[in-house]
Amino acid sequence: MPTQRNRRTRTRAAALTAVALLAATTAAAAPATGATRFPEPPPALPTSNPAPAASGCSTAYRITQKLSGGTTWRMCWRYDIDAGLVLDRITYQPPGARVPIPVLNSARLAQIHVPYDDGGAEYDDLTGAGFGWGLQNLKPAECPGGTLTTIKVPEVGDVKGLCTTTRARGHAYRMASDGGSKVWQAQAKDLLVYTVNKTGWYEYITEWRFTADGTIGTNVGATGSLSPVDYDATDDRGWPLGKGSRDYATSHAHNIFWKLDFGLDGSTKDRIEQYDSTVTTPTGGGGPTVKTKRTVITKELAGDAKNMRWWRVVSGTGKNADGHARSYEIAPGHTDTHAGRAFTRHDVYFTQSRACERFASNNIGGCASPAGDSVDTWVNGETLTRPTVWVNIGFHHIARDEDQQPMPVHWQGFQLVPRDVTAMNPLTPPDLASENGRPDLGS
Repeated sequence: MPTQRNRRTRTRAAALTAVALLAATTAAAAPATGATRFPEPPPALPTSNPAPAASGCSTAYRITQKLSGGTTWRMCWRYDIDAGLVLDRITYQPPGARVPIPVLNSARLAQIHVPYDDGGAEYDDLTGAGFGWGLQNLKPAECPGGTLTTIKVPEVGDVKGLCTTTRARGHAYRMASDGGSKVWQAQAKDLLVYTVNKTGWYEYITEWRFTADGTIGTNVGATGSLSPVDYDATDDRGWPLGKGSRDYATSHAHNIFWKLDFGLDGSTKDRIEQYDSTVTTPTGGGGPTVKTKRTVITKELAGDAKNMRWWRVVSGTGKNADGHARSYEIAPGHTDTHAGRAFTRHDVYFTQSRACERFASNNIGGCASPAGDSVDTWVNGETLTRPTVWVNIGFHHIARDEDQQPMPVHWQGFQLVPRDVTAMNPLTPPDLASENGRPDLGS
């Protein structure tokens, strides 16, 4: 994709300079531990995979966190000078499970594409604007109750830039009994892993969130400052900021891509399924009916989100205690689909895994001709035997007075939600552990 740089330049040199000017931070805080007490977990849940957790990385690059309620997450972290924070070998061990369940072989950002509404500027922030060199030193106050880890950034040096902490989420569940005053409820904490990278005037918070019920959430928060040289838009390309209607901040998009390589139950032979539900118009005295259709995606696909459509990645080998195949559902957050480039026109891509296919646009993976340098060109009809998942979440940023100064964080992202990974809610209290299937009428 041709990248225009007519008005301003987000250069690697600028990123290096910005990092070099950062002040040193104080020592890392102590690791956090969850303070909320859950009931004791239900009896042990079987798992089909005995693979060790977070194998293949040394202690310094290993994250292990046991959350309130007994769930343990394990993973390896590394830093890629183009992609930033990368998490590998992510495993989830529900309370009572004898061994961890492998979920993802690798998860990371795959591009932040920023086109301006007037067509005068367009950026690929990961591979064309020094994203990796812009890793920021974090102060202890930015990692409350957590641990700050130093990352060695090539040509920059040591940056205390990785935060690992836990954060209160509120209710994990609540259920009142049908009779009497019994209430089952628990408060939860999540594991958060994040970094901050400065690119141009923007600062991007790359956040991964891991919950006690097995959900993985990922978000990018954009903050920092609006570009000071982009106040020359007209009223249909921007928004007036400051006194009167003299300065129009140019509107633009943030099209953020993630790359996910699953490895459910330690196998790469996962399959992709799409579900579509159709609602009928009521006839006679009845109500509307809903039918749901499953489609197994056997070929590479550029998928579009629609009402009552969703996808899941299904384990090729593992089942829960009920005999149901383990899977993770892709649950996108709000997105503004940008039609300006072929690679931004779709919400998800499922491609056959290729080592050279690293970034969703302006790919620098070295794919041989005629592969193309963006994810849309890699959807060419291959059979999916080892799928890679690409998720695109867009945000059309029309600035407002409140965006200055500094800009409040605006978030965009999605969740990976466990579907049949365990036979019941992994946090089920012991006195409800027998209620698998049709609930007891007295509960």
